[in-house]
Amino acid sequence: MTTTIAESLTQARTRLNQALAKAGRAPDAALLLAVSKTKPADMIRDAYALGQRDFGENYLQEALDKQAQLGDCPGIHWHFIGPLQSNKTRDVASHFDWVHGVDRAKIAQRLSDQRPDGLPALNICLQVNVSGEATKSGVSLEELPELASLAAALPHVRLRGLMAIPAPSEDPEAQREPFRLLAEALSSLRRELPDAPLDTLSMGMSADLEAAVAEGATIVRLGTAIFGSRQ
Repeated sequence: MTTTIAESLTQARTRLNQALAKAGRAPDAALLLAVSKTKPADMIRDAYALGQRDFGENYLQEALDKQAQLGDCPGIHWHFIGPLQSNKTRDVASHFDWVHGVDRAKIAQRLSDQRPDGLPALNICLQVNVSGEATKSGVSLEELPELASLAAALPHVRLRGLMAIPAPSEDPEAQREPFRLLAEALSSLRRELPDAPLDTLSMGMSADLEAAVAEGATIVRLGTAIFGSRQ
């Protein structure tokens, strides 16, 4: 029996609410970001009809096509997730509300320079390689303060916080450790950059949502749990 978007979205919301309650946090302490990459615009429209407003995309051209198809759906907040190449910053700066995954000064600078006049500052999260994986994108914890200081000073982006995609683990306690490191890094940045609106920990996906929420996630990125397996 095929699960509908209504059923899976309800289950995802319930799971998030239960994780927040278990962690002793407020019901609205974390935002559910529906990661819709590789899924058709019709599925986003179905989720939109059920009140979902925040959607995450990884592939720029695919996202732009969907945005064009969903132009009649006001109030959607589009989040670009993952590594961003220099030649794509202009379109991302023009068509998104959030970028999760800024890991270089050059990308932060270009996003600020290319944000169109008339749009609010672009919300960005710096991607941190908390697991130290050679194959994973993200700034190291050691290099993070320098990048954060630069990003916080840019005029057309707002440094909101940090994002991570830790190495996968089946062990709940092992899952929590990298999220704890990210939360500690954000706390440190708040002390160093008291004027920056550092309120965001973008962490946790379908396999490790509970661990992320327990360590303070404010945005959890769920794709498979809402839209099903990707092709």
